[in-house]
Amino acid sequence: MQAGMSISNKMTKDEKLLNDEQIEQQVRKIMYDNMIEGHKRDYTYHYTRPSPETYPFQYFWDTCFHVCTLTALGEYEMAKKHIKSLFLLQDEDGFVGHILYWKHPFPTRITDVFQLRPRYLLRLPPHMSALVQPPLVAEAVQRIYKHTQDLAFVRKMLPKLKAYFDWLHRNRDFEGEGLLSIISPYESGMDWKASFDPVLGFKRGKGDWRLFSKVTWLEVGNFRKGYNLKRLYKQDKFIVKDVAFNTIYAQNLQALSELCKASGDGEADKYQGRSEQCCKSILKYMYHEEDAAFYDLAGHEMKQLRVCTATIFFPIALPSIPHHISEAVLQRHLLHKDGFSVPFTIPSLSVREPAFDPGESLYIWRGPTWVVFNWFMQDFLLKKGYRQEAQALLLSVKRLISKSGFREYYNPFTGEGNGAKDFTWSGLVVDMINRQQEEDKKAKE
Repeated sequence: MQAGMSISNKMTKDEKLLNDEQIEQQVRKIMYDNMIEGHKRDYTYHYTRPSPETYPFQYFWDTCFHVCTLTALGEYEMAKKHIKSLFLLQDEDGFVGHILYWKHPFPTRITDVFQLRPRYLLRLPPHMSALVQPPLVAEAVQRIYKHTQDLAFVRKMLPKLKAYFDWLHRNRDFEGEGLLSIISPYESGMDWKASFDPVLGFKRGKGDWRLFSKVTWLEVGNFRKGYNLKRLYKQDKFIVKDVAFNTIYAQNLQALSELCKASGDGEADKYQGRSEQCCKSILKYMYHEEDAAFYDLAGHEMKQLRVCTATIFFPIALPSIPHHISEAVLQRHLLHKDGFSVPFTIPSLSVREPAFDPGESLYIWRGPTWVVFNWFMQDFLLKKGYRQEAQALLLSVKRLISKSGFREYYNPFTGEGNGAKDFTWSGLVVDMINRQQEEDKKAKE
């Protein structure tokens, strides 16, 4: 690490921070207040709503975040129930949708009905959406195993995990390069991500009704084709290889391989090999040397979408990425803050991008700061010895929560909280606190 390069996070004189115990108490309350348990048909489901009103359903990668938070709180049995619930509706071919509708037949927003498979349109719940989300689930199970050493739980979930990741491999690695494609912006988990604008034909910068109509029309087209993936790939309306999605895929294939080894399953090498292939393709196709950034890819030609969202950092967390490349990305964009220089890091989009919008908006992920980016990058920084920089990310999150509570996202300049209230993703701060304490303890030993 070069001297003088750090993430600054200066507090004002009047700022008051919640201490770690207060934060933990509040996170635990939010998790319990948002927790849902019930019975439908032959199913007993158990999950946590991301927020009481805005997001009432069980969401795929949200559940994985919740497992990370619950294990950080020591709520291991609760974490197991969340994972079991997530796979209750798994299709025979391994598919699991990004939203599980346990009680309500339709999404809260009427246009999102097109995310359902046509045969589910008039079907009573429970049922799933036709979309996927970033496959964080193998790491979530690995978290539980790390804390509990419950091999019986791993062996119960392993066939379901393998079926799910095999489905992704068969159905979304269209070119056989080890990279997965998404067919809708919503599958990225970052719904209105600005790097998708060129694919959608949106050229106006900040999001507006025109962007909404383009995304909705795309969803209508997917619905009308019955979510037939071969047809959708052939028409190439929205075939995108998202950086974050594929980084998480590579990481979770590795985690799945390690779970196989722990349980004595003979397919560990298969998933390890897929992870390695994904990592190689991320480096080959997504990295732009001049920009020192990893970009999403569009279409059959896998064209780089050169828009600086916060996911340009993600692949540096992969161990196989060469050190000089990780350092180039880190030094330029995070430590030098090229385009990401704001009081409350890490903004979801570079301030230099025309789409940058730091305030509250329907069109999220186009400027505001989300806790999840800080959570993801803190882990990498700690592993690479950037303890002060990791501490600065944690401090930024603590300041945001102390100032504005547990919100969906925050203004990167003022720290004002926006979007959903009592938002569980921000509870990842507990995991960040635990990580930092563990590294501080190691440093003293």
